[in-house]
Amino acid sequence: MAVPDSLPQRVFLLAYNPDKGKVRAGSNLGAVLRAAALADLYLSGHLTDERGRAAIGVRHPCHDPVLDALLEEIAGSRPHKWHSWVSRRQRAAVRAVRQQLGDGGWVRLEPSRILGLFPTTKVTIRDPRVRKRLLGRVNGALRKPIGEIDPADAALVAIVTAACLKHVVDRKTRRANKRRIQELTKLSGPIGPALHKSIQYAALGGEAG
Repeated sequence: MAVPDSLPQRVFLLAYNPDKGKVRAGSNLGAVLRAAALADLYLSGHLTDERGRAAIGVRHPCHDPVLDALLEEIAGSRPHKWHSWVSRRQRAAVRAVRQQLGDGGWVRLEPSRILGLFPTTKVTIRDPRVRKRLLGRVNGALRKPIGEIDPADAALVAIVTAACLKHVVDRKTRRANKRRIQELTKLSGPIGPALHKSIQYAALGGEAG
């Protein structure tokens, strides 16, 4: 099975921890998916950076409901800094991307309850080889010459390292590839730093602004 086209769906699958049988990004999953959607829109030219703020670039639709909804959200609002867009509507992002993956056949979605009381959705990857291919893209971006790296793969690395997804890139690998990660983050645009800042604000209980 091929990997999904969109960065939010790819990041969601990477956030899945096969050893635990669940998606692991803590309370930051929504921020991670919003950042991935912003990265997708930035790399496709739908968004541009204007003095540290997200601005509309190309106006034609993306033909992806998650990306189109975010593009419409940004187009209908006054300009905001990138980390502000990361911090908004995170629960909706989780639900939308999860449903996309379910509808596309990449994951199986099962209603469940935590402690028998609180409703939740159990996610299971249908074909583990898809996630392995995505891990291969991440590892390839850490090894290949910088000029050969797909910017979308650079964005994957920037996002999973900013979110400290240790089951994707562990601490030892991050330390050993610190300079390369900085290069990939720069290659993928303003999204990695924006995600890092959004997570910091959330941890401090502050406003993203």
